[in-house]
Amino acid sequence: MLKQMNFAKWVFFIAGVYGILLMTPMYFGEDQANIDFPPPITHPENYYGFIGVTLAWQLAFLIISTNPERYRLLMIAAIVEKISFAAALAVLYSQDRVATLLLWFGGVDLLLATLFLVAFLRTPKTQ
Repeated sequence: MLKQMNFAKWVFFIAGVYGILLMTPMYFGEDQANIDFPPPITHPENYYGFIGVTLAWQLAFLIISTNPERYRLLMIAAIVEKISFAAALAVLYSQDRVATLLLWFGGVDLLLATLFLVAFLRTPKTQ
C-alpha cells in the first residue's frame, strides 16, 4: 500500500510544481504572447483568468500529494481538468486555430491525465 501511496504523492507533487513553474511566468508574458501567437489578446480577463484557474489547480495537485487517500475523489476532477485541455487543443489544432507548439502542452496534459488515472486506481479508498 505504501508504494501505491508514494506513486500518487510523487505524480501529483511533480505535476503541481511543473504547473506552477510553467504558469507563473505567463502573468508577465502577455506582450510576448501577443507577438508569438497573433492576433493580439483582445480579452485579457480570459488570459489572466486562465492563468489564475490553472494555478489554483496546481495548488490542488499539491494538496492531493499530501494525502492521496484522503483526496482520492478529487483526483477525478484533476483527470477531467487535464483531459479537457488536451482534447480542446486537439480539436482546435484540427481546425487550424492553435499553433503546433501548443500540442506539446496538450500531450503533457494527456500524459498527466493518464498518470492521474493510474494514481487514482492504485490509491486505496478511504473507509
